[in-house]
Amino acid sequence: MATANAPASVRKVKALAAAPTEGSEGLSSEQIALIGGIGAAVVLWIVGALAWLGDVAFVFRPGVATGLDSALDWIVFGFLAAMAPYGFLRSRHLGRIEKIEDRLPDFLRDVAEAGRFGMTLPDAIVVASRGRYGLLTEEIKKMASQLEWGVPVATALRLFEERVPTPLVQRVVSIVTRANEAGGNVADVLTMVAHDTREAQLQVKGREIQMLTYLTVIYISFGVFLVTIYIMAAIFLPDMITAGAGVASSSLGSSGGVTLAFTLVPQLFLAFFVAVIAHAVGDGIMAGILHKGQIAYGLQHATIMLIMGYVTMRFFVPILAVPGG
Repeated sequence: MATANAPASVRKVKALAAAPTEGSEGLSSEQIALIGGIGAAVVLWIVGALAWLGDVAFVFRPGVATGLDSALDWIVFGFLAAMAPYGFLRSRHLGRIEKIEDRLPDFLRDVAEAGRFGMTLPDAIVVASRGRYGLLTEEIKKMASQLEWGVPVATALRLFEERVPTPLVQRVVSIVTRANEAGGNVADVLTMVAHDTREAQLQVKGREIQMLTYLTVIYISFGVFLVTIYIMAAIFLPDMITAGAGVASSSLGSSGGVTLAFTLVPQLFLAFFVAVIAHAVGDGIMAGILHKGQIAYGLQHATIMLIMGYVTMRFFVPILAVPGG
């Protein structure tokens, strides 16, 4: 314990009580990824605009026409730069918080059990910190260290809330703090809070399981869309080009009686490519929001679907060439 005649300990207590939390100073890694990704996306989109105008002739696959076709590569890379860094970093952070919250009811029950043996709330937290609660263990040990150095329990709980800033943790900390200030049997309050917290988590998990069906349907639908485009580009559209060229070279075509605008088939392929980009971004974001209720997961799914669509369209779907074009 810190004492009044121990300056080093007093300084340690003050440092623990005023310790800055992650992201309280400067930008967090997620914010840096978001700003950097948007900046890189803008640069790539500018290059795409130049490629569209013909000022940039670089192509990523031999045979790709200059103009809009080559510009689509840079547009896709811009979307990936804007979505992928922030989406994956934020999703990982949310997943870590979710794992921490999963063990929160267990910790509250252990604190309640220790409180029933006559311990105060700070002592009960210190005793419960010896258990194992997955990723929550690290945060609990930090809180127990603060309590052992003399930080008030309300301050330690507030610092814990700042390190794990989720609505569930904020609600639990608020209830426990008020119950401790009001006095009485805090163990009963902790037991009820643990029960309510577990019930809330079960409801969220049940909703995610139900929405998993819609997530699966979205991915299957997008895959079917890609397969359909591949079949059309590999079989149907080349036959149209062949038929159109045959009609144009025949007597019917030369006399103007029958025409078939087969020269527009490559533009149809570009329309498919644009549709793939739009569906990948839109469906991916919608899938993440439906499943997890967070746009970060949507950006993660959109990144995966956009990579799938781009690789399919650029490297598997055959390039459609018009004879004499």
